[in-house]
Amino acid sequence: MPLPEKNNRVIVTSALPYANGDLHIGHLLEHVQTDIWVRLLRTNNITCHYVCASDAHGTPIMLRAKELGTEPEKMVEEFRSSHIKDLQSFNISHDNFYTTHSDENKYFSELIYKKAKESGFIESRQIEQLFDESAGLFLSDRYVKGTCPKCSAEDQYGDNCEICGAKYEAAELGDPVSTISGQKPVVRSSEHVFFELSKLESNVAAWMKSTPLQEAVKNKLEEWFQQGLRDWDISRDSPYFGFEIPDMPDKYFYVWLDAPIGYIASLENYLNSETKETAEDIWSESANTEIYHFIGKDIMNFHALFWPALLETSKFKKPSNVFVHGFLGLNGAKMSKSKGNFLSMRDYLDILDADYIRYYLASKLSPSIDDIDLNYEDFQQKVNSDLVGKFVNIASRSAGFLKKNDNQIGNDIDLEIYKKFISSKDKITNLFADLEYSKAIKEIMKLADSANAYVDENKPWILAKDDKNKEEVIKISSTTINLFRVINFYLKIVIPDTCSKGESFLNESINSINDIDAPLTNHKINSFSPILNRLEDENLEALIKRGSNG
Repeated sequence: MPLPEKNNRVIVTSALPYANGDLHIGHLLEHVQTDIWVRLLRTNNITCHYVCASDAHGTPIMLRAKELGTEPEKMVEEFRSSHIKDLQSFNISHDNFYTTHSDENKYFSELIYKKAKESGFIESRQIEQLFDESAGLFLSDRYVKGTCPKCSAEDQYGDNCEICGAKYEAAELGDPVSTISGQKPVVRSSEHVFFELSKLESNVAAWMKSTPLQEAVKNKLEEWFQQGLRDWDISRDSPYFGFEIPDMPDKYFYVWLDAPIGYIASLENYLNSETKETAEDIWSESANTEIYHFIGKDIMNFHALFWPALLETSKFKKPSNVFVHGFLGLNGAKMSKSKGNFLSMRDYLDILDADYIRYYLASKLSPSIDDIDLNYEDFQQKVNSDLVGKFVNIASRSAGFLKKNDNQIGNDIDLEIYKKFISSKDKITNLFADLEYSKAIKEIMKLADSANAYVDENKPWILAKDDKNKEEVIKISSTTINLFRVINFYLKIVIPDTCSKGESFLNESINSINDIDAPLTNHKINSFSPILNRLEDENLEALIKRGSNG
């Protein structure tokens, strides 16, 4: 996939983390994938706004706040602050990380709902739901368990069976039990608001056809069309933490109605603080804007079916693409707190450098929606072999020879090998643009191998024994440092902290890909100091211990 047009404005989002707990490294997978892509755009001089927010509404938020003895508003703000701190520590370069519990989101949720209603896509219906009399609330699918109506498997949630894969309504479960109170719920009737997605099936199909979605994503979405798209219940009964639906007392927008609208609200909040533009203008159908969402495979139906349809009815621009990834496992198993296989972002940061895992995740990521595993042994080996043994080694083994030249890069550079490194620019850029991060990393490491081979072949440590070879040693070392400079730039979008140290050593800062076309000559660098340390056994053991404690 080519990079977005430079004349266009680009909006990029990561899925909104739910504001009822700490972020874990599974969240990090998506934010690293998004952040690398955003940084790629920026180094290619493309105007890009990267926005995200806390997903702040819904029954789980309300119940979690009650459990903590606090108000939902206070709890979501505390988690938002914690999420911002953690994400910033991993150098995730959001322009804005807002909240869905905001005036801006209320405004856009009501606006989009009103436009959909005026266009004839909103209908009220009486439905039957399971009600927990003990807890005093209607039960969403995830708060009911019972027997699957299709295969009779027990202990299944109220939306789909994990054994046979059947989808159903919670009221269809046999022997239903509330997971909140443990009591058997009763059936009650209630008026609900539906978004008539069925009327927009052809529109959504046309959008899917015209959008370069991943093949696996298209195949999965096609399953929803086999029985026809069903209308979508976008309302919830009181008590509920969210936005009340206009003209419908005690009825609230379902969290999945206002959550994606939170992208627009976050952009609006950012623009209000930075420019005089509005999100309504930038996100309009007629704007020269491209919109890209990065999400996990568990929520692709919301982003690639419901969301484009909702935007269609309200005359907002639909996504240019929705990039979907798999889940992150930990050492060969699914992450689970209860099973002692879980690692929060904060636990990781207490022990290790953020760039270690940024690099490792990049080395595993591809356009596939298959799951990825963080294998501790592989993690250590890749960091030490690639980053320390190959990349950093290029600078450390050559800087000493230039130190004898007053840390001065010479005027004479081996342009043949330098041009070879620059000629990889388009290939590496295109691989990153196509989400082929793993392949891009392999190309960069091939260059690192070439740079180290160049030093090995020219043997400056032998030449340096004779003063008559001084100019040749300076040329070899100056060339090698320039090769390090190119690789440092290619990796800058992946490991920004480490490459910032690389730039400090080089005594320059590069922000645009065009700035590496010409080599550094007659340039004074700084004395070399370690840019990145090895990942030692004791550090890894401390991480494993922290993860095994859940």
